[in-house]
Amino acid sequence: MNYILKVENIFYSVLQKNEEKVILNNISFELEKNSVLGISGESGSGKTTLAKILAGILKPTSGKVSYYFSRDFNKVSPVQILFQNTGEIINPIREVGEMLNESLRLGNKNNIEPTYLDTILDAVKLSKSLLQRRGYELSGGEQQRTALARILAVKPELLILDEPFSAQDYESQENFLNLFLDLKRNFNITLICVAHNLRLLRKLTEEVIIMYNGEIVEKNSSSKLFANPRHPYTKFLLKAEKYDLKYEDIITFPKG
Repeated sequence: MNYILKVENIFYSVLQKNEEKVILNNISFELEKNSVLGISGESGSGKTTLAKILAGILKPTSGKVSYYFSRDFNKVSPVQILFQNTGEIINPIREVGEMLNESLRLGNKNNIEPTYLDTILDAVKLSKSLLQRRGYELSGGEQQRTALARILAVKPELLILDEPFSAQDYESQENFLNLFLDLKRNFNITLICVAHNLRLLRKLTEEVIIMYNGEIVEKNSSSKLFANPRHPYTKFLLKAEKYDLKYEDIITFPKG
């Protein structure tokens, strides 16, 4: 297997009211290059904390994360994360073109391919007419595409998507789903998608991890997991997606 990432026995805990609270408990998995991994589970299951550890934003309490990249990176990380609230990371008073050119300089050591900006804009379906606009003048969708363009400008090898489909209508979700699949094919990027939406993960991913109370309770190929879930919590999530829960299902999961 040609792996880009190997996670070994990750634990993460915080101190709350003088007591240790375990957020992640013995997380281990491997990720193949140029694949798409989905991570799902209820709010508080630890999936966003795991994403931040993989992106280098947080350090695990114990355990090891190993990366296997194809080239050396100096100024920027080869692991980038597209946060859920992109409006909070887009500078409202800077022009889109200025932000993108800054990222291009950081990611390409000033050896910028003349047409690469056009390539990025085409990839994220962002109009050139927006380059002169400032952050506050963009719609929510335009902010998300601008944030994604900035990430592509530094040429990452691993892109983590944190709830990229939240607060979107059906058409927008489908558009971004197809956009992410195109990026994987055309930019040779490995994707990790953290999402509640199992319908979209079914279409986007090749493997899925289900998390519950800080642990991985099931990991399988998407086709096998959705067709034949093994863990009771995975079955609970799939029933909830179809609005097919019975009273005994609801009182069984989730447990605090």
